[in-house]
Amino acid sequence: MQHLLDWPRTVTRAWTDAAAALTGIDQAHPAPRLAPTPRATVSREGTASLYRFVRPEGVPSASAVPVLLVPSLINRWYVLDLRAGASVVEALAAAGLDTWLLDWGIPEDEDRHRSWTDVLDRLRRAVRRVKRETGAARVALMGYCMGGTLASIHAALFPGDIAALIDLAGPIDFAKGGMLARMVDPRWFDADAIADAGNVAPTQMQAGFVALRPTLEAAKWVGQPDLIGDRAAQDAFRALDTWASDNIPFPGDAYRTYIRELYQGNALVRRAHRVRDRVADLSQIKAPTLAIVASRDQICPAPAACALLDHVGTKDVETLRVPGGHVGAVVGGRAAREMYPALIAWLRARL
Repeated sequence: MQHLLDWPRTVTRAWTDAAAALTGIDQAHPAPRLAPTPRATVSREGTASLYRFVRPEGVPSASAVPVLLVPSLINRWYVLDLRAGASVVEALAAAGLDTWLLDWGIPEDEDRHRSWTDVLDRLRRAVRRVKRETGAARVALMGYCMGGTLASIHAALFPGDIAALIDLAGPIDFAKGGMLARMVDPRWFDADAIADAGNVAPTQMQAGFVALRPTLEAAKWVGQPDLIGDRAAQDAFRALDTWASDNIPFPGDAYRTYIRELYQGNALVRRAHRVRDRVADLSQIKAPTLAIVASRDQICPAPAACALLDHVGTKDVETLRVPGGHVGAVVGGRAAREMYPALIAWLRARL
């Protein structure tokens, strides 16, 4: 069964590599540096690390409130610091914001029993550590993709921790989750059968994403000759392709809850999602809240993320609509020109 899941990606990867070799893209110049923003590792816990990024020399602090970034569990964190000029982290640090990030790390086989509650507990400890290190009473919490869901749940459970909440393409109303929600409909999808086998392999999850856009890999191959002579475009392509190929497992127990309670049960917006016997009630979120949604996002359609603003207990809500897909909106060519400045302006006005 595994080789059937791997076959489409193996073939398209071979095509992509062949096109790169024929066009000379893979040898034209050194690969772009990934995760370039200087950082210190403040703490480690199991597979996870808490990073604090260094502001550029001469840039003064713009706020006493730290900003903690929460990436997805199933993708590597450095999509938020992909390369110079295409980095949310770089933009925030250059704006003088005290920028932190929780790197979930790469789950091992023994992490199959890590529960959704364990994940949220780890986020809770990271928030507490940031507060302790900085002396701040509250933090601005920004989650990307599944990290947006986790950040919103934490903010609902511990609203006193939060100075501002940003959901960057993270699903909240899973009934509006588009094709992914359709794929995991309980009438034909058994999350327990998947999770009982252990951690969910990257190829298993990637098969679902490929089904959303089955021609994407082939389109990359066809378009590679267009990159000849354009070093900036080559760097962008190679950095994003490296990140997109660097997939990691989903802890089995956490996956079980994520699919059954959130995707299949839509428990978060129904006020039925419980963590350690506490309901994650989004109406308890009183901090300013921003939803950033992408125009062509098939992984988290805009209504799934914007729903957060209908349920929080604050009137200071805003939607930032940006062009692109789920990833391109974060690291695409227009992200640095449009999304980063708008995000920074929103944060500065509230912090």
